Amino acid sequence: MTRREILNDPAIGNKAEAFEAFDDIPTNANLSRTIGDVINARYGRRDILRGMLGVSATTALFGTAAAIAPSKANAATSRYVFDELAWGNDETHHVAPGYDAQILLRWGDPITANAPEFDVMNQTAAAQLQQFGYNNDYVGFVPLNEDGSRGLLCVNHEYTNEEVMFPGLGRQDKVDFKGMTPELIDIEMAAHGGSVVEIARDEVGKWQVVRDGKMNRRITPLDTAMTLSGPAAGHARMKTNDDPSGTHVIGTLNNCAGGLTPWGTWLMAEENFHGYFWTDKLDADGNPDISGAAEEKSWDRYGVPGMWYAWGQKHDRFNVDAEPNMPNKFGWVVEVDPMDPTSTPVKRTALGRFRHEGAETTVSKDGKLVVYMGDDNRFDYQYKYVSEGTVSDDPAANGALLDEGTLYVARFEEDGTINWLPLVHGAGPLTAENGFNDQGDVMIDTRLAADLLGATPMDRPEDAQPRGDGTAYILLTNNTKRKEGDTNAANPRPDSSFGHIIEIKEADADHAATSGTWSILVQCGDPKVAEVGAQWNPETSENGWFGSPDNAAMDADGRLWISTDQGSSWGKTGKSDGLYALETEGEARGTSKLFFRCPVGGEMCGPYFTEDGETLFVAVQHPGTDGTKDIPGFERESTFEDPATRWPDFDPKMPPRPAVVVITKEGGGKIAV
Repeated sequence: MTRREILNDPAIGNKAEAFEAFDDIPTNANLSRTIGDVINARYGRRDILRGMLGVSATTALFGTAAAIAPSKANAATSRYVFDELAWGNDETHHVAPGYDAQILLRWGDPITANAPEFDVMNQTAAAQLQQFGYNNDYVGFVPLNEDGSRGLLCVNHEYTNEEVMFPGLGRQDKVDFKGMTPELIDIEMAAHGGSVVEIARDEVGKWQVVRDGKMNRRITPLDTAMTLSGPAAGHARMKTNDDPSGTHVIGTLNNCAGGLTPWGTWLMAEENFHGYFWTDKLDADGNPDISGAAEEKSWDRYGVPGMWYAWGQKHDRFNVDAEPNMPNKFGWVVEVDPMDPTSTPVKRTALGRFRHEGAETTVSKDGKLVVYMGDDNRFDYQYKYVSEGTVSDDPAANGALLDEGTLYVARFEEDGTINWLPLVHGAGPLTAENGFNDQGDVMIDTRLAADLLGATPMDRPEDAQPRGDGTAYILLTNNTKRKEGDTNAANPRPDSSFGHIIEIKEADADHAATSGTWSILVQCGDPKVAEVGAQWNPETSENGWFGSPDNAAMDADGRLWISTDQGSSWGKTGKSDGLYALETEGEARGTSKLFFRCPVGGEMCGPYFTEDGETLFVAVQHPGTDGTKDIPGFERESTFEDPATRWPDFDPKMPPRPAVVVITKEGGGKIAV
């Protein structure tokens, strides 16, 4: 579909859905060998597509628990002790019985001592720079005292939904952003980025914002100065009119998931950066015309310029006609020291440039830092980074670990092994003859380098969650562009709306290993519908199965939790997005239970557990926006004046607001124990 066709599609209800639909078009032409092809070769494509695997193949994929249902007398015991929540989709959030879900932070809440109170009818960029940002995605917690009763919440703000954010505005992408004044654009920019907020638990166990916390700060693409480090810093392709050195940039944007380092810094992942760049040069179909541009090959592979925000109409730094190198300064992982509000964030270019979903860290057997990262686009790749040096007790000495190391991309082999291929200039095809003059080029064009190495195109790799024993879980959310009979078959299903989760076992239980084995933990979707091809442990209830796994967390007991993002396609399951407890071990392996669900139109983000396992932070993005035309009884576009829900305030004068929710057990104690 062309951009114009997407904008005129009556089934699309807002800009975010249009952006998602346009991004359904893969930018990777290297689709000769997808993860689905590998699975098909290993297990037999026809049987998998029919959802009718024999016992031996099913056991190979999912273990004996998935192949043979245990008898009632010998049913596997779940390690997650809670009464499962019933699935559904309505105006508010729900949590399992026996738990309290408290709204902790909402868009617009003041987070500094001098911040003005939120006035939704009179928003300003100056106020937003001191208030909690929009669309909270990643949540991390850095404790400030020994018992963890005080700490810093580190929250990414991914993007904005102007149609429910500003009064009287409505959807803007269909009208060439005519209503987006310079002031509204600056408010949007101030609402992006991240927030560091001190919080404390009171004597009755309730968490509260410490508004005068000395470390509270906002990080935004409007005004936050950042430096660039690593192989691409100072590169000729990083030099811009405002920065001839190629070592500085203002801001970070579209910060999706992220991670915390062992030394307590916060990693902000830049995902769909391409959508913020503009050009005045359009073809007959209304798409950007980049023919002849010096960066044409790179732009084409990354989808630049996307033109899903009006920022480039008012700010030259987001217009590629004026600043053709500026897109190269985005698409990185940003390191922030939350303990020092005066510190300058650093974009770590050794971790590669792509649409980063997350940046989850662990430590190898010999003390090296390992970072797992997915490139969230259909038919793109799974990566990990391994430092040269080892983690030190001196936090100041650890910054170099993110500058000096090797970035790898994954190739999933037919025999069930995984090989991590190094992205190193001069190795194999990564040479000047193929357009890579140095390591800086390899990092700026990580996708193109991974194409040449023959990495396995995946089904939108989102979050990756490592465990200390050399295991990592890779979440693949969906890929609806695969058709039956297509040689690019993955998941291994055509038109996969539901995604799957892969378990990696690194060689010698060492996350720094360059090889290992892989298997499928679950294939998502409704197991009762044979053509879906879902695979769960038979003990999974009607409430427990899910679609589109997105983010993951390990709790204090090493158990895996999954949050979902079905986008506008939630109507395919009828379930709202939520948080699920997923078994990875023993006879219960592949069993899932629903613990928390979002209000209608919202996406489940976070999640993050405190070290004692007694507090769980989750984030609800864009409530009242996704798929609102499919909501029975609503069936229209959601706007500021007429939203599908007014969660979490339920105030007739207030639109829906993204918010962070803190979950604790009634009476105290560990969650799900």
